[in-house]
Amino acid sequence: MDLKQERVAVAGAGGFIGGHLTRALIEQGVPVVAAVDIKPLNEWYQAVDAPGLKNLSLDLKDLGNCRTALADATVCFDLAADMGGMGFIENNKALCMLSVLTGTHLLLAAKEAGLKRFFFSSSACVYNGDKQTNPDVVALKESDAYPALPEDGYGWEKLFTERLCRHFLEDYGVETRVARYHNVYGPLGTWQGGREKAPAAVCRKVLEAKHSGKHEIEIWGDGHQTRSFMYIDDCLKGTQMIALSDITEPLNLGSSELVSINQLVDIVEEIAGIRLKRSYNLSAPKGVNGRNSDNTLICEKLGWEPSISLREGMRKTYNWIESEMLSSTPVGAH
Repeated sequence: MDLKQERVAVAGAGGFIGGHLTRALIEQGVPVVAAVDIKPLNEWYQAVDAPGLKNLSLDLKDLGNCRTALADATVCFDLAADMGGMGFIENNKALCMLSVLTGTHLLLAAKEAGLKRFFFSSSACVYNGDKQTNPDVVALKESDAYPALPEDGYGWEKLFTERLCRHFLEDYGVETRVARYHNVYGPLGTWQGGREKAPAAVCRKVLEAKHSGKHEIEIWGDGHQTRSFMYIDDCLKGTQMIALSDITEPLNLGSSELVSINQLVDIVEEIAGIRLKRSYNLSAPKGVNGRNSDNTLICEKLGWEPSISLREGMRKTYNWIESEMLSSTPVGAH
């Protein structure tokens, strides 16, 4: 499949990854006919203008809106979901679960319209929690999603929609592809307000400490919990590779560079040229104790894996957040 010969719809185009994907596809010469998000256009992370592109503010939990979104498309990238960092996920389980309506109705509309390809952005939150209790985690391979014990709320929604994709392929012939994203970060992402993930939150906290002169930082949990973080450029490349592949099973899409939250803070302190006094909020949401991506399968199937180092990606993210902070509201108001 050559995407340049197709007509693409991006669901969730007003979000972080969806906005980057829409821009990347258009810059590659791919005809994107619909960019869709529930948010008003002026609230999109980035709205792209291009010939033949309709930017639509629609609630894709509604089947009729999904039909409208896919009316002119032959390929759909589904990145639409109510989500955020651990603080948001742990406190909005019902809202996260309601995204099953988006996935269900987009798949129904894709089946009706005879789409050639349907890509679904799943998450490492589908993995069995019992396999993530130790910071020295064994990297999670795709089969570790079963027996099912995913992140409550958000993880169950992702796993349910993965199953829908599988059965729409088996029963209806809808060519579905699934990637399990592991902690995507980078410029133009959420960095304040409660939905931000750890990389952006740490950058913001370090910047606030640096510019306010109060050289302290609060870390959620004990700081020993471990994660891998994937820079947005690797995510965009992997998304397209998986979408265009013949691989019908879910694939991990994440970096295998494992760090603790304390080590993540170390990296940002080094970028900022500062050392901070750390306090630990043990009652704050912190998620599982350890999570990393086993990239054996994606290397075997596609001969590729995310490779942008955390230090390189965090430097770019830190610089962008600093420019945003200094150009918007006074430091300390965040």
